[in-house]
Order: sequence, then structure tokens, then C-alpha cells
Amino acid sequence: MKARLILEDGQVFEGTRFGAPNDVITEIIFTTGSTGYVELLTDPSCAGQGVVMASPVVGNYGVFSDQAESARVWPDAFIVRSLTRVENDERNASDLDEYLKANGVAGISGVDTRLLTLTIREKGTMRGMITGDFDTPPETFLERIRAFNYVSKVPVVSTDKKMIITKDDPVFKDRRAGSPLESINSRADGTGLRIALMDYGVKYNIIRMLVGRGCEVITYPWDTPAEDVLADDPDGIVLSNGPGDPKACEPAIRQMRHFYDSGIPIFGICLGHQLLALGMGADTYKLKYGHRGANHSVKDLELGRCFVTSQNHSFCVDEKSVDPDVAHVSHINLNDHSVEGLIYEGKDIFTVQFHPEGSPGPMDTEFLFDRFINTVRRRGN
Repeated sequence: MKARLILEDGQVFEGTRFGAPNDVITEIIFTTGSTGYVELLTDPSCAGQGVVMASPVVGNYGVFSDQAESARVWPDAFIVRSLTRVENDERNASDLDEYLKANGVAGISGVDTRLLTLTIREKGTMRGMITGDFDTPPETFLERIRAFNYVSKVPVVSTDKKMIITKDDPVFKDRRAGSPLESINSRADGTGLRIALMDYGVKYNIIRMLVGRGCEVITYPWDTPAEDVLADDPDGIVLSNGPGDPKACEPAIRQMRHFYDSGIPIFGICLGHQLLALGMGADTYKLKYGHRGANHSVKDLELGRCFVTSQNHSFCVDEKSVDPDVAHVSHINLNDHSVEGLIYEGKDIFTVQFHPEGSPGPMDTEFLFDRFINTVRRRGN
């Protein structure tokens, strides 16, 4: 069945439907990763968006459920150049088309994703509609498309109850042998440590990084009052990734000062990094087309080293708004020099904009979890 993608500027991209056959209006973004489409589709940070794969061939190695980063698929739509079907695979891989059908996600293939990606890079993130209606002129849909407003999905993607997760949970078994950066760290032992994880849309692999180091992880709904979290006497706090504009998470932002004042070590990732910055008086802004993919170069200013990172966000912290008495920039993006990390002065707190659990190289910045565990251990002693 034929379909078309109509952008808010009036451009039309024709292709073929796959996945669920529903029409959808959403925010169109692109990612430069050449693999990892299952991880991407199940990343809650993609909730409420239509994802364009800049890589031309998608679906070629099938779908394996143990690669998922959450219990379901989150994007509204998936847009690809060439879709590969998988049938009778000897590894028991599922077919991407069938996977999206089962999860109710619309897809369109055969699209000139190179041109579409360049369009978004030039004009910025855009609203768009996938439809199978070829009888109605495209301009008829433009008013509806332009009226679309992204609503924060954090309340939807977060857990709805407190949960305790340990290394005995088979879903979160450690899949890693350890970090290759032995000159920087040795794999930390978090046995006996209780880590409070604020779930703004957490990826499974963040939890794996913690329980694989022996930690007991307690996940909390996104708007849990800080006093309730602190009452559980955690040894450390992790602020997770998540979707959308951090300023839309006002209930979470209000808790940040309490976490900061507690003296408990904190590690923030992606949205968690932004929320803590906002809570401590800094500002955030929306990037023109975001950072998404597994090939973003970041410089660690403390180590004087560069790392390849996985990223998936539309917003970042405004460096000019960071009070130097509160925090200093620890990492910068080497493409646009935006803030990629903060270290808080006089506190056992550091945050990063990228995903250290994201396996770009494949474990370039996983050592940050060891750094966090070691910080928690030192404080306990």
C-alpha cells in the first residue's frame, strides 16, 4: 500500500506503508546510527516522535527482544529508505515489519531519507504526517500538521510505582564483560549499595549497568517527592534519560534542590542532566535538529580525551546560564560545542548529556558508571 509523508513546509515524500496502517501526525526527527534500530525503537526518549533512519538499509538483522531498552515501542512512526524482510531466520529473529504491526507503530519505506535528513538539518525539526490518503491534496492537511504540539511524554514513559530491582532479575542481567578503559578505571563493585533511580523514561541498559555492578536499584515514578526517595536512605541517586522538553517536567524540577542539598552522590544522564541544571538555576534550549545516533564526538575536559558517544535528545543546557559557583562544564560536543556534561562544585554530583550505557564503540564511556559507584563507596567510608 502506498503512503506519503507530508511535512509542515509542504514537502511530500512518497513511499510504501509497513508496520501499522494508521495515519499519524508527529514530530519528525532523524538519527545517524547505522545499527541499533531495536534499541532506538524501544528507547522511551523517542516517545511521541517520527524517527527517520539516515542509514539506508534497515531491518536486515531482524528483531531480537533481548535488545530492547524497554517493554514496548515508543515512536509514533518509523521512516526508512530500504526495508529488509526477515523470514525463517535460523537465529529466530523477528521481522521488523511484523514487530511494528504488533506494536501499532506506523512505518513508511522507500522514502528518500538522505534528502529528508538534509531537509531537517537545514530547516530544523519539523512536524509531519504519514497518510495513505492520495485523494486529498497535501495542502489540505497542512493546517492540521502545523497545529500539532508535542506534549511531554515523561508521565507516560515513567514507571507508575516504586520497584526494587536486583541482579537476580533475569531481565536486567549484566551483558557486559567490563570496560576496556582499564587505564582509567577498574570495574567497580557496587555490592551492597542501594541506588535510587528516578525514572523519567529509563533505558533498561542503565539499570543493567547498575545491577551488573551489584547494586540494588529502586526505581521511582518521575514526580515522586524527594522526601519520599530520601526516606529510603539511598547510597546514591541516578537521574535517568527521558523524552521531550525538560521544562515541561516542573514537578521533577522542584525536587532537584532537595536532592542536591541531601549530600548524596548523584549521577544524571540526558534528561536527568537537564533537569538538575534547571533545578539549580541554569537554562535549557532546543537544538535545531537535536543529537541522535551512535557517532557523536565528545571531549572530556577533565581527562583531555575524546570519546564517541550515543545520543538521543532535542534540548541541551545553556552554558552561559550555568553559575560557576554551582557547576562547571566537564564535557563539550565537538560538533557544535554544546554542553555535554557538568560537575557540581563541592558536591559528589556529575551529569552527562550523552548515554554512557549506549555502547557506541562499544563501551567508550561506560566507565562513568564505575566512577559513580566509586564516588558512592568513598562517601560511605
